Amino acid sequence: MPREIQVKSVLNKSKRRDHWFLDDYTMNPYGSCSFNCLYCYIRGSKYGSNLSEQLTVKTNALEVLERQLSSRAKKGEFGFIVLSSATDPYIKVEEKYQLTRGALEIILKYRFPVHIITKSTMVSRDFDLLHEIDRRAILPSDLNWIGRGSILTFSFSCLDDQIGKVFEPGAPQPSERLQALQQSVEQNFLSGVSLMPLLPYISDTGEQLDMYFNDFKELGALYLFPAGTTLFGSGKGSSRDLVFAAIEKHYPEHIARYQKLFGQSDSLPTYYHQAFQRKVRALSLQYGLPLSIQEAVRK
Repeated sequence: MPREIQVKSVLNKSKRRDHWFLDDYTMNPYGSCSFNCLYCYIRGSKYGSNLSEQLTVKTNALEVLERQLSSRAKKGEFGFIVLSSATDPYIKVEEKYQLTRGALEIILKYRFPVHIITKSTMVSRDFDLLHEIDRRAILPSDLNWIGRGSILTFSFSCLDDQIGKVFEPGAPQPSERLQALQQSVEQNFLSGVSLMPLLPYISDTGEQLDMYFNDFKELGALYLFPAGTTLFGSGKGSSRDLVFAAIEKHYPEHIARYQKLFGQSDSLPTYYHQAFQRKVRALSLQYGLPLSIQEAVRK
C-alpha cells in the first residue's frame, strides 16, 4: 500500500528549461513509481530494489497546486508544466487517487500549458481536459511558436514486449503504448516519443534504430528524442546493479560488453555516444522525423 503524506510544495520551478521537454515547471503528485524500471535515474540505495514498495501519495497536492498556480498566474508567470519528472503521472494508484486528473483540472483553470511524459495508456482518460488545455493555455512569450497548450510524449526504451518485461516489469507493454500513441495522434495532439534510455546491444542496434524511426513516422509521431543509457549508483537498488543483474540473467552474451562500456563511468564512452548521435541524425533526415519539438513545429 502507498504511504500517504502531506507536502508544503508541489510545483517546482526549473532552473533551466530542457531543450527537449521545455519544462518551466515540474510536478510530481506521487513519489517513487510502480513501473519499477531497472534503469530509472531516481534509483539509489535509499530507494531499495523495488520502487513500488516506496510509493507515496501527496494527498494535499491539489490544494497546494491551486495555491501555487494562483500565485504564478497573478504574476503572469506562465510556462509549461511537465507531468512528471521523477515518476510517471499515470502509475496504477492514479486510478484510485486521481491526483493527475485533478492537477489537470487546476492547470486548465489557471490556463497553464502542460507536457505529459508517460509510459502509460491511462492518459487517454484525460484527453477531454488535455484538449481544453490545448486550446486555452497561455504560452510563455518565447514559446509562442508552439501554438499548442498540450504536448504528449510517450516513453519507450524498446518496442519488444519481452525486453520490456525484463527492464520495465511494472509498466504497460510497449505494444500497448504504441496504441496509446496512435490514439493521441488521431486526437490531433502534438504527439511524440521519448526513446530513452536505449540499452546497448539490446535495443540500440542500427537495425533497431531504423525500425524505430520507420514505425514512429508511420504512426504519425511528430518528434523523437533518442538517448542512450546512464547507470547511476552502486550496490543493491542502484540502476547499475539491477541492470547488470538483468544482463547476466537474460543476456549473458553481453555482460562483458557492459563491463567494458560502464567500467569507468556511469555514462557511455564518448566514441559510443558520438556514433549513436551520427546514426540518429542521419535517420532523422532520412525519415523526416525531427529530434526536437521546435524542429517539428517549425518544419
